[in-house]
Amino acid sequence: MLLIESIIKEAILKDASDIHLMRGLKPILRINRSLIEISDTDPLDEAELYDIYDYIIRGNVDKDTIYKTERKLDTSLVYDDIRLRVNCSYSDDVPVFTMRIIKNELPKFEDLGLPDIVKAMTYQPQGLILVTGKTNSGKSTTLNCLIDEVNRKQNKKILTLESPVEYKHTSKKSIIVQKEVGPGKDSSTFSEGSKNALREDCDILVIGEIRDKITMEAAIDMAESGHLVIGTLHTKSCAETIDRMINFYEVRDQATVKNLLSSLLKLVVSQRLLKSPSNDSLVLVPEIMVVDNTVAACIRKEKFSVSEIEDAIQGNLDKGSIGLINSLANLYVTGKLSLEQVKSQIEEKNYETLNRTIMQLNLKKGPMSK
Repeated sequence: MLLIESIIKEAILKDASDIHLMRGLKPILRINRSLIEISDTDPLDEAELYDIYDYIIRGNVDKDTIYKTERKLDTSLVYDDIRLRVNCSYSDDVPVFTMRIIKNELPKFEDLGLPDIVKAMTYQPQGLILVTGKTNSGKSTTLNCLIDEVNRKQNKKILTLESPVEYKHTSKKSIIVQKEVGPGKDSSTFSEGSKNALREDCDILVIGEIRDKITMEAAIDMAESGHLVIGTLHTKSCAETIDRMINFYEVRDQATVKNLLSSLLKLVVSQRLLKSPSNDSLVLVPEIMVVDNTVAACIRKEKFSVSEIEDAIQGNLDKGSIGLINSLANLYVTGKLSLEQVKSQIEEKNYETLNRTIMQLNLKKGPMSK
C-alpha cells in the first residue's frame, strides 16, 4: 500500500477530521480538535511529499500549472469511496498538505443542535440565509444538512457552488445540481456561477463561500430576483456578519446596500464548536438572528452599531432568535460545557449578564436544579 493511502486509512479508522503532512514531521491527525501524530511512522522527507503530490495531482496538467504558478491548490481526492478536501501549498519551497475528510453520511438536522427555525426558514420563497463562523466551526456540515432537508421534503431545483464539492447529494424530492468552482472547473468563480444561476431556473442557490463584493452583489441580485440564496461567510457573530457585508461596499453605496439587506436578509446562523469536557465530543454553540422589523431598522440606520444588533437579537427571542449568551448559558446548565469554556467565549463585561441568565435558567428547571 502507498504511504499516502496508509495515512488516509489510519485517519479514517481513528475518525480524524483532518490530516497534516509536512517535511520533518510524522503525519499528524486532528481528532476532536487535538493534533495527534501517527506514532508508528517516520518523519516525512521531501521525496515522500513529492510522491504524495503526484498521487493527488494524478497527471492533471491544469492542477499542476495552478499549483506552480499560484503556489497553492485547492482540490479534492477520493480514496475507497471517501472524499477528501485537499489544500496543497509550500513551506520552505517544499509541498505541505492539509486534507479534510468528508464523511459520506450527513448527521440528521435534529442532531446538529440547531433550532427548528433554521430549517423552517428554507421554506421562504426568496431572500438570503447565511451560515457563518470561523474555520472548523461546522459551516459546511450545517449547509449540507439544510440542502438534504430541502431535498427530502420540498420540490425545488437546488443549485450549489462549492470549492471543492464535499458532500455528494442525490436528487430526491428536489433536483440538485452541484458545481465545483475553480479554474477549469464547472464554474470559474463563485460570482460567475451566481450570475449564471439566473438563467438556470433554480429555486435555491447555495453559495459555498461569499468571499468578496462581486459574489455578494451576485447573491443579492439573485435574492432580489425572487430566489432563495443560502451562503456562508467567515465571521464570528451575527452582528459582525452584517458589518462585513456592508463594508464590502464603498461608503457612498452603503445606504443602498443597507436597504437591500434589511429587506432581503431573513436569517443569520453564527456557530462555534467547542469540545465537551465530559467525553471530548464537539458541541455546537449557535447564535441565531431572525431578521424582523427591529433588526431591519438597525441595519438601515446611517451609523451601523454592532451592540444594537446584539440587543435586537436578545429582544427577539420569542421569534426564534438566540443570543450567544443565552446559548452558552443553556449549554452550561444542561452540562454540555464547563463554566470556564462558556466564559472564554464572551467578554468579561458580559459575565454579569451570563450569571443572571444561568440563574434564570436554573429557576425554570425547578428545585432539583444545581
